[in-house]
Amino acid sequence: MELEFLESLVIIFSVSALVVLIMNRFSVPSLVGFLVAGAIVGPSGVGLVRDTHLIEILAEIGVVLLLFTVGIEFSLKKLRLMRRPLSSGGIQVLLTVSAAAAFSYLFTGSIGESVFIGFLAALSSTAIILKVLTDTGEIDTPHGRMMLGVLIFQDLCVVPMMLLVSMLSEGSINMEEITLRMFRAVVIITVVLVSSRWLIPYLLKQIVRTRIRELFIISIVLLISGITFFTSEFGLSIALGAFLAGLAISESEYSHQAVSDMLPFRETFMALFLVSIGMLFDIQYIIDHPLRILLIVLSVLGIKTVTGCLAGILNGYAMRVALHAGFGLAQIGEFSFILALAGRHAGLVGEEFYQMFLSSSVITMILTPFLLKSAPGLAAWTASRRAMRRLERTWPPGRERTAGTGKHDHVIIIGFGLNGRNLVRVLKSIDIPYVVLELNADTVEAMKERGEPIHYGDGASAEMLDRLGIKRARMLVIVISDPSSTRRILSIARRENPHIYVVVRTRYVMEVEDLKRLGADEVIPEEFETSIEIFSSVLQRYGVPVDRIEEYIASVRADSYRLLRRPDPPA
Repeated sequence: MELEFLESLVIIFSVSALVVLIMNRFSVPSLVGFLVAGAIVGPSGVGLVRDTHLIEILAEIGVVLLLFTVGIEFSLKKLRLMRRPLSSGGIQVLLTVSAAAAFSYLFTGSIGESVFIGFLAALSSTAIILKVLTDTGEIDTPHGRMMLGVLIFQDLCVVPMMLLVSMLSEGSINMEEITLRMFRAVVIITVVLVSSRWLIPYLLKQIVRTRIRELFIISIVLLISGITFFTSEFGLSIALGAFLAGLAISESEYSHQAVSDMLPFRETFMALFLVSIGMLFDIQYIIDHPLRILLIVLSVLGIKTVTGCLAGILNGYAMRVALHAGFGLAQIGEFSFILALAGRHAGLVGEEFYQMFLSSSVITMILTPFLLKSAPGLAAWTASRRAMRRLERTWPPGRERTAGTGKHDHVIIIGFGLNGRNLVRVLKSIDIPYVVLELNADTVEAMKERGEPIHYGDGASAEMLDRLGIKRARMLVIVISDPSSTRRILSIARRENPHIYVVVRTRYVMEVEDLKRLGADEVIPEEFETSIEIFSSVLQRYGVPVDRIEEYIASVRADSYRLLRRPDPPA
């Protein structure tokens, strides 16, 4: 048994490494490579691995570790600010269940089975979406926050959905039992979050005092597995339990060390998760029923894109952001497989439907990285259509419209995060006129009450930039965390006003030259500005005159940080 399991792991990692390496040559995301590797080695492929049970167990650990690290990096403070993304999740689930159930009823004629199909369609892939957003640095963008809020709400919905599966098969719904289960879930979540405020930080502090690194790692693993087991025993999903474990530790000062220690394990187990999903892929079934599978895949992608977009629009998101999130949420999620298995055992669906569902779902997962990669362009193109622009101008009805600023020779600031706020503080102190554009409606509302010239809107809209006086402005400063939007704003601004001076902040070194080509006058990469601060401090400690340090810094910046981007010297 042990040797068979070890042999399976060797086969999986060997084939995965080879497939990912080959696909990387064609710029195909590694996520797709792992899914394809799973299809190759699985029972319906070459059949190198037939006993998938142990692999599935390791895959579940991958999901747990992913959600744990997301919970740590998110923190309770951020979660409290996610009212709008979470409520978007409620709208998305309701719309998707309704639309998918109505569409399915045309073919099934059964209300119970149709509602169950709606449940399956409503859930998106937390693991795949968060993996892509984390790798591309988009988790803190407006569309990233919306997708994360929707995913969290979907994970919460797994509890009542699992409960309703047996009731749908029986043809009756016990509201008293549902209410009791939901109340229990709220109590469990509250207990975990309250303990994160006092108990967990205290325990971690005592453990760290021992200075035994192994004890710290074991304690983190114990907290993850303990909280996940505790929540799953009361009917909550393991993903939600792992996310709560991350939130609990996020309140501790040792959260960064916990992420550092768990990261290597997370990447390994996540690869196994993707491979295990690929193993479900039944190639022969697709060969036998290609048109049926194609119809289901297109229906799922279409319905979920529309409902995801509508959820964002109805909740006040900009059209482009809502469309981007809609494209990203269009696939079937991993917890839908658990629901589908429960539905098959309960007699809601048969073996034929189960195979059809598995094949279609894995295809939507394989398409997800490509959809997310093309989402910025698709969203921008769709949002620029005349009907979409008219809808955005009229919805929501109560939103204040951005009038022309009437300013001249002013600074336009796109984004009101830390960099934007600091810039505003300086401009205000020396009476330089400015106007701010921000996509966070709560921030806009709060800052307007303080008298700030701030407006809600998408900077990637030529109409919005025109209202801010782009043709009369002296400078444009783009300080947002969305690389694709930054490029689009830059292109539009340069087209509308070829003489405006544009300053762009970016997180990534590789984007400096690209943004310069698009027309940015200055590109400030965060990594190199940190490097400048470090070497300035070192030179000062060695007694280098301040004027020489400043000359060196000026030359580095004037050369677009090229000196710092040289290859490492030979050892």
